[in-house]
Amino acid sequence: MADEPKEKQPSPVPAGDQPASSPAVAPPAKPAAAAPPAAAPPKPAAPVPAKPPVQLQTPLTNEMVGRVRAKFGTALVEAIEDRKQAILTVECAKLGEVAQYLRDEEKFDLLSDLTAVDWPKREKRFDVVLNLYSFAKNERLRIKARAADGEEVPSVTGVWPTANWLEREAFDMYGIVFSGHPNLTRILLPDEWQGYPLRKDYDIIEQDTTWVKDNLGIESGQ
Repeated sequence: MADEPKEKQPSPVPAGDQPASSPAVAPPAKPAAAAPPAAAPPKPAAPVPAKPPVQLQTPLTNEMVGRVRAKFGTALVEAIEDRKQAILTVECAKLGEVAQYLRDEEKFDLLSDLTAVDWPKREKRFDVVLNLYSFAKNERLRIKARAADGEEVPSVTGVWPTANWLEREAFDMYGIVFSGHPNLTRILLPDEWQGYPLRKDYDIIEQDTTWVKDNLGIESGQ
């Protein structure tokens, strides 16, 4: 029987010729991240310059004021402009004469309103206020006259008929007496009512309880 061929064995490699195992190579170290730069301190806010106070009232020195001052002298106490509104303050006793002049010569033909303001701590506690309008010039004008409590104010019903009811209302609410008025009686409240409700020292809680009880038969609800 013929001998089977033997597998050829690989030749042994000499020990000195064996390849050395490759050492593990570590990946290169990442450079440390740079620290973020420190935030700069905030700049101080620039100081805001102080605004000058708004000048609401300025002296009024137009041609009309010059004519009024030339005619009435010191009876024109003050002339100012307040938010584009011309305002003349006149002596109380001269109010009727000034009103006549303003209607006839300066063409302020409409009295649009007449009212009052109470300043109880002031010697002349009331401002009687007239708002005028000129159709011819399309202008508005405010007239003020200061009156003490009990001081009579000249009526302007002979100048502007609209003053009739307006002066009665001022009398009813403030107790201001308009000399020369044709019928100065209360217009909103009953004739028997005590006190003047728009005076600042009038206590609305202490209304005329007697009138309420006598005329309405009830106790005051205040």
